[in-house]
Amino acid sequence: MAERPEAIVLGAGVVGMATAYALARRGVGVLILDRSVEPGRGTSFANGAQLSYAYTDALGTPALLRKLPMLALGADPAFRLRPSMDPGFIRWGLSFLRNSTAARSLGNTLEGLRLGLESRAAMHALLERHPLDFLHSMPGKLHLYEDSESLAAASAMVERKRREGAVQEVLSPAQAVALEPALASAETRLSGAVYSPEEEVGDPYLFCRKLLETLKSDYRVQARFGVNARLEIRDGRPDVVLADGERIEAERIAVCTGVDTPKLLKGTGIRVPIWPMRGYSITAPPGPDAPRISITDARRKVVFCRLGERMRIAGLADLGSRSTDIDAVRLKSLIDSARASLPGAVEFDRVESSWAGLRPMTPSSLPVIRKEGAGLVLNVGHGGLGWTFAMGSGERAAALMLEKLD
Repeated sequence: MAERPEAIVLGAGVVGMATAYALARRGVGVLILDRSVEPGRGTSFANGAQLSYAYTDALGTPALLRKLPMLALGADPAFRLRPSMDPGFIRWGLSFLRNSTAARSLGNTLEGLRLGLESRAAMHALLERHPLDFLHSMPGKLHLYEDSESLAAASAMVERKRREGAVQEVLSPAQAVALEPALASAETRLSGAVYSPEEEVGDPYLFCRKLLETLKSDYRVQARFGVNARLEIRDGRPDVVLADGERIEAERIAVCTGVDTPKLLKGTGIRVPIWPMRGYSITAPPGPDAPRISITDARRKVVFCRLGERMRIAGLADLGSRSTDIDAVRLKSLIDSARASLPGAVEFDRVESSWAGLRPMTPSSLPVIRKEGAGLVLNVGHGGLGWTFAMGSGERAAALMLEKLD
């Protein structure tokens, strides 16, 4: 690659790495920059690991609006809301309310589904060309519902998603247990389940590392880690400036920096509606009744995912939390919820690692993928579906970047 890169990708999580690949595959020389010591160390590091291509439901719904007073009082252990007088939060909150109507919620969910299916196709194309080893498999997924009202709403959504190409079916409790015997202890409390047979899993951290190796060996891609960067707009064009004053110019720049995006764009006049939502995960050996199929407990908002010889459990949503420090009380809440859901899923007394990360939430639950003047594209705000949306988002961002420069 020439000394001056053709494109810079800011951020080396799953979204940044997918964007770099989409550009490199099209023959573009790419420089990846990230403040961490290696790729995949931020929100991509130990998230739920599910590639939920068919489950892209927006966070904002009429049902959630009805629960907001209860959520604000902390009555739901899975959700914590930290109100703020920050103008950015007020704007975000008002937009979230507007996106929580029945019509907008459905529209956002279906648009997310389209991006999810694009991502699935792009992931399969990548793996056909480069069979990366990141504990990838296709076990399918079961969404568990304990009350008839939630199951009825989910069943209606299944019918709507099928028209868009999703493969899903509604199961009775007995059918769900026959498919996944690990659910036997939960059968009596279930109203039913939604089965998505084409859902996949994979370790996003390993994906970032393995993809970087391939990009550096097979394409014109370089990467620099441990660098703090800011964006400057000069004469209508963006430049990247590092903390030591080094300026790096490129014809095209992709911003893939998650929750750090508002800070990165400060002073540029570009505004993005992103607010952090902290989630937690644990990784532990499988228990005596560990499921093979990925599980999402809709009531407790907990996911169970088998990654090779380990189980990953993830959940909780602390909107407004900016720290990635692990709150012992919140971590215990996740573990207690997982035990209550599937007590034999993992060896809870042998938790090997725990983690907290910040999901970059937008009011619509959809990522911001758009051009900002000449040479600059944003690919940010993927919320809790960054791993699911990454490959499709990278393809969309690369297509925008390679359009004729203004």
